[in-house]
Amino acid sequence: MRFQPAMLLAAMLTMAACSPSLVGDAQATSPRAGTLPESVVSIADPNQDLRSARLQPEDGCYWYQYAGPVETTLLPLRTVEGRPICARPAS
Repeated sequence: MRFQPAMLLAAMLTMAACSPSLVGDAQATSPRAGTLPESVVSIADPNQDLRSARLQPEDGCYWYQYAGPVETTLLPLRTVEGRPICARPAS
């Protein structure tokens, strides 16, 4: 039996569809997901998903999940002017 490239492609696509999605898990384990201070909500651009926004401790900035046509990724939460929204460092 000879394998055709189309059969190999179909097998790869079938196996790729079986991989687990990590998008929902990351949001569920983040304790700060979806809990934004009112001051952040008031300056954030309304075209962003504020329900998925959270403060990242690595950089002190707020990030949200953007669900694009191909993948879901984290993007920095920005103001209407396009500036990233970050928390003030503790003094």
